[in-house]
Amino acid sequence: MYSNRKNIFKIDWTLILVYIFLVGFGLANILSSSISGENISFFDFSTLYGKQFVFVLASLLVIIITLTIEVKFYERFSSIFYLVCIFFVLGLFIFGNNINGSLSWYSFNNLTIQPSEFMKVGAALAVAKFISDIQTNMKKLSDQLKLLLIIMLPIILIILQNDTGTSIVFFSLFFVLYREGISQIYLLIAFIILSISILTIKTSISTTILFSVIIILLNYLYKNKKSRSIINSSMIFLFCIFISFLTDYTYNNILKTHQRNYISVWLDLEKDPIKIKQMKRTILYNLNESEKAISSGGLTGKGYLEGTRTIGNFVPEQHSDYIFSTVGEEWGFMGSSFIIVLYIILILRIVALSELQKSHFSKIYGYSVASIIFLHFMINIGMVLGLTPTIGIPLPFLSYGGSSLIAFTLLLFIFIRLDGNRINEW
Repeated sequence: MYSNRKNIFKIDWTLILVYIFLVGFGLANILSSSISGENISFFDFSTLYGKQFVFVLASLLVIIITLTIEVKFYERFSSIFYLVCIFFVLGLFIFGNNINGSLSWYSFNNLTIQPSEFMKVGAALAVAKFISDIQTNMKKLSDQLKLLLIIMLPIILIILQNDTGTSIVFFSLFFVLYREGISQIYLLIAFIILSISILTIKTSISTTILFSVIIILLNYLYKNKKSRSIINSSMIFLFCIFISFLTDYTYNNILKTHQRNYISVWLDLEKDPIKIKQMKRTILYNLNESEKAISSGGLTGKGYLEGTRTIGNFVPEQHSDYIFSTVGEEWGFMGSSFIIVLYIILILRIVALSELQKSHFSKIYGYSVASIIFLHFMINIGMVLGLTPTIGIPLPFLSYGGSSLIAFTLLLFIFIRLDGNRINEW
């Protein structure tokens, strides 16, 4: 055991340096987005930046513990960690505190904890453990269903707590299944479902039916005679119709008004200029002010602590989900592009190191980490820029929040520890 721990500093410093910069830059921008003229003191724990400073110190403790734990511990106890996370997510239905309409938090005096953030770590470990198990055969339907249950269980529980944004992140783990050689038919089905759903919302069920008929006829005509099957074509057609009706019912009867409005704006469904103007003052206020803040930054930005819209608190939740708008206003296009490049380096580096892993568990876990960070990065920045629907998820390492920062730190440094074991064994 000692021989495995004595070289813990033989780790990938590229990932660590990117992590340090992102966390430090995030703390600086949280300071910028939360001060209001008072004297700055990181030891004033009544302020957002003071609390975030404590979270950073707690993350350092997590890093030390994570890097000193025996490597085999993570694989051996991954299932237990997953079940513990599920237990705490379930506990929210009894002991959870409803904040902003979401039952996602435990509250202890002034301290709040969001278990769903740590659930991402648990799910990544569980997926890696299950796929890497010698008894698992990803070509068997029974094993595919078991893996589907591992991923879908936290998704269902978190959706029931009215935290749809966080639940979407777990779908990123399906990228890992594709990398592991699962049949491409599943990707095709997912693409069909997404396309049919968007077409149904964008147009109507009748248009979707017509589109499905055309696609099936073309597919039938251009296939050779041996591959033609009226039964298969009929099954595909019925599946498309089912998805279309299910989407229409869900959109009009299950989704809440603000969720429908976000989708409506994203798909450019609303044409009434009066209603659009009204929406910009209500549900689109955050997005509208965020876009104004970013555009006002220009090429090089207004300068640190000089963002007028940031200092004026024009963008609600600017320290958390909309932290990138602070970056855009104060650091401009150049600074924003630099941060995006850092995230790309972080993700690609994790993928590259995952390819080098000798342990199948470490490889799958690395892919899971990269997928989760990628989806957070893509959705959060896309949301702030108006390119994706408004979904309340943080920007990894930059956004305010102890649960988010500590969970992402744990997620990343478990992989760094696993990769460090590969380096030490060379």
